[in-house]
Amino acid sequence: MATDTLKSTPGASGASGGLRRLLLDNGALTALIILVIAMSALSGDFLTTDNLLNIGVQAAVTAILAFGVTFVIVSAGIDLSVGSVAALSATVLAWSATSEGVPVWIAVILAIATGIACGLVNGVLISYGKLPPFIATLAMLSVGRGLSLVISQGSPIAFPESVSHLGDTLGGWLPVPVLVMIVMGLITALILGRTYIGRSMYAIGGNEEAARLSGLRVKKQKLVIYALSGLFAAAAGIVLASRLSSAQPQAAQGYELDAIAAVVIGGASLAGGTGKASGTLIGALILAVLRNGLNLLSVSAFWQQVVIGVVIALAVLLDTVRRKAGATPVTAGAGGSSGLKGPQAVKYGLAVVLVAAIVGGLSLFNNGSSSANPKVGLSLSTLNNPFFVQIKEGAQAEAKKLGADLTVTDAQNDASQQANQLQNFTSEGVDSIIVNPVDSDAAGPSVRSANKSDIPVVGVDRGVNKAETAALVASDNVEGGKLGAKALAEKLGGKGKIVILQGLAGTSASRERGAGFAEGLKAYPGIDVVAKQPADFDRTKGLDVMTNLLQAHPDVQGVFAENDEMALGAVKALGSKAGKSVQVIGFDGTPDGLKAVKEGTMYASVAQQPKELGRIAVENALRAADGKEVEKTVKVPVKVVTAKNVDEFTG
Repeated sequence: MATDTLKSTPGASGASGGLRRLLLDNGALTALIILVIAMSALSGDFLTTDNLLNIGVQAAVTAILAFGVTFVIVSAGIDLSVGSVAALSATVLAWSATSEGVPVWIAVILAIATGIACGLVNGVLISYGKLPPFIATLAMLSVGRGLSLVISQGSPIAFPESVSHLGDTLGGWLPVPVLVMIVMGLITALILGRTYIGRSMYAIGGNEEAARLSGLRVKKQKLVIYALSGLFAAAAGIVLASRLSSAQPQAAQGYELDAIAAVVIGGASLAGGTGKASGTLIGALILAVLRNGLNLLSVSAFWQQVVIGVVIALAVLLDTVRRKAGATPVTAGAGGSSGLKGPQAVKYGLAVVLVAAIVGGLSLFNNGSSSANPKVGLSLSTLNNPFFVQIKEGAQAEAKKLGADLTVTDAQNDASQQANQLQNFTSEGVDSIIVNPVDSDAAGPSVRSANKSDIPVVGVDRGVNKAETAALVASDNVEGGKLGAKALAEKLGGKGKIVILQGLAGTSASRERGAGFAEGLKAYPGIDVVAKQPADFDRTKGLDVMTNLLQAHPDVQGVFAENDEMALGAVKALGSKAGKSVQVIGFDGTPDGLKAVKEGTMYASVAQQPKELGRIAVENALRAADGKEVEKTVKVPVKVVTAKNVDEFTG
């Protein structure tokens, strides 16, 4: 059976040949070294102790997930469910320890058991149900995410304080997530290299039928393999929730793809039979270095996705070149040393010294090269929404006017990704930070880190809980919800059937706007809410959800959408009914929303002034950086915009 150990063919000799062979035989390591050198050359903020520790923390969750996925890929399988299983396990822990009063140690066991159970279900469906791994784990991805939302009711759950220490540091500098990552990596290496199940993974991945004929109980082995993947996913979920001090039902979305990418970048083959823990760790570090470095270089959030995709492809291509250059796999049981002997150790030592010298020189070269302009970091919850794009535009215009360097990042509605971005800003040493939290609780730990570094933080649109902010620049979402309820109820004459399109589950904006609307409706008992469904602040989903709701409630007379994008989707679904027999109210006052109000297809939008939010946030962030006094809360008025006043509204 094949293993992942590679043995070079003869030919290269001498120190230079040995170094070249070392790099060729370790494609992922070479890619990581090149990335570190490049980032060190391009950014003087990259090669600092704080930033390197940040990279370790940011790689930890992906690496732990990827270690579990390594078992699956080595055995020629795939697991798309690990991100959802991580979120579900963390939610079970937080829910059982808080809502149900279960002792924390039992809650931790329940969380781990949840991960193992999900893995076992995957294994049963694949081994005994004969489902392809892609389909079985895709189904578990949906089931796990759905159960997480059901248990949490779509809202984050505070994490037990005793478990939250997993997101802290030891001695004030060594992050616990990094230690957990190292321990899980050592366990992975031990399982793959020193156990019967590890050898079975390579055998099954190399040739499943040959493994079965040789006496391996392949079906039972697969149960163990997928159970291990679920166990590691549970551990990753607990570490992630500890960092955020809350279990987020929408956490770790897309992490399964990062985990698979880390394993493949690390030298494993999706065809099975090869893979190792050290390669997976290097793959996770490559992804973390990329994201960290691109943030430090102020690369556009949209271009970051392009760059990461290209680098992943190049890293795998380098591995292909390495194999064609003469590296050949060593079969299990073949001779060879398991440790580093004299000449090999010298080569590794020379490589380390060379890289350290280059990186150190680049670091010294970059010292003092930073701009004299004040630096401000702006982390937005998403840029896939016109409202937040307008906040960015207002902030950029004000930064340009005041002579500040503004770096904008897109958290893509992922609280953990936003935590990474805020940590990057802190390690970069920006003069001030502006944050539009994905979730007010989850942003707290990262903002507290900025507090410790004496970097003033300004919240925009949403506040930050359990942390100090110099100012909050926001519209009142709750008040806006009340105004929306009043406007819709009065338009309907105080009675009628309505539906509500909710935003992304667990986000502060959705909770606050929904709560305000519900509070406002109490004054109108004749209004009957016949349905409430999430459409995730997305126009396409608003169209689909509204189309479905009309099948069940064709006589609906009103729609309240928690943002204009969903309202515009509802307008499309309603067709000729929009603005005539059915009144639609949105929220945000985006250009497209106001255009629909002017045309009469939307009755109204509860309009905020996003460009003004961005402008005032930058103004206050720079004042706070200069040590000047700023107001703790700056309220930007909201108003209901209808056809009567839409021409007067400047947004």
